[in-house]
Amino acid sequence: MLADLSIWHILILVAVITLLFGTKRIPEIGKSIGKGIQEFKRGLQDVTNTDEASAPPASPPEQRLLPPTGAAPKRLSE
Repeated sequence: MLADLSIWHILILVAVITLLFGTKRIPEIGKSIGKGIQEFKRGLQDVTNTDEASAPPASPPEQRLLPPTGAAPKRLSE
């Protein structure tokens, strides 16, 4: 799809974008998009780092699979 763009198509797109946003606003838009991408990457790194660092220790499978023992189950209405 992008391979079908010629130099004339790109120049027309640049002209339309310049007319829509103006020459002063285009650098501001580029900066804000760049900051947004940096924040997104930083957020992804924070999530992966905290997931790896704060993973709870695995309990032995015997403790998780055993049914509870003792009295009858409690009712929620009481």
